[in-house]
Amino acid sequence: MNAFFDDFLVRATLAGIGVAIAAAPLGCFVVWRRMAYFGDATAHAAILGVALALAFNLSIFVGVLVVTTIMATLVSRLSGRGFAMDTLLGVMAHASLAIGLVAVSFLSGARVDLMAFLFGDILAVNTSDLSVIWGGGVAVIALIAWRWSALLTSTISPELSYASGLNPHREQLVLSLTLAIVVAVALKVVGALLIAAMLIIPAAAARPLAKTPETMAAMAAIIGVVAAVGGLQMSLWADTPAGPSIVTIAFCLFVASLSVAPLLRDRQK
Repeated sequence: MNAFFDDFLVRATLAGIGVAIAAAPLGCFVVWRRMAYFGDATAHAAILGVALALAFNLSIFVGVLVVTTIMATLVSRLSGRGFAMDTLLGVMAHASLAIGLVAVSFLSGARVDLMAFLFGDILAVNTSDLSVIWGGGVAVIALIAWRWSALLTSTISPELSYASGLNPHREQLVLSLTLAIVVAVALKVVGALLIAAMLIIPAAAARPLAKTPETMAAMAAIIGVVAAVGGLQMSLWADTPAGPSIVTIAFCLFVASLSVAPLLRDRQK
């Protein structure tokens, strides 16, 4: 069994699949709630988490998870308090990335590969990283499955959520925590700048093809997995960066879904 994981391509493929499956259902809620900037703000905060982890000799995963959780919770709390949501998220996204990069520059005793953290380094994933990715992925899937009905109701209508005895603000916090976990596990695979793309593009590609929310989440997971595997193959074949290659394949699948969706609708008439 250990020999199986000795192959770097096997580890990279499993890492990509783990991130794709974890990001898919959450990405659907990001698309439904029009929270693209929310994903950006949380993902960009990951660089600050890296800097803090290195400064205090902590695990990168722990540092990123702490900072992204704080960022996601802070944005959730500030929304609706005199700030336009897109303005607030735009400020937080760019400020957190800039502060993180400045903080990293002060780490004189640590050697930091910024390109790996910004764009991912999936080919360098080891067995410990795989454990973190799949452990976080299972936690995300379990959390989404547990709160699926409540999250869906609060997404459709906050008023309906209140009428059903639910608290939409609590469900927003659940999404925030889930997003923080996804960012922490995906950082090694696609990097801080591309995490939001892996959340949004597979879900957006699945949307024209799906009839139900559950179908859309499942199709988003499949599209994400195909993008991860296809991007890795493209990287090896064309000698391109792995993280951007994965996102490029995801975008191609998005374009294909837009082309196929009208044909499917015409056939169903």
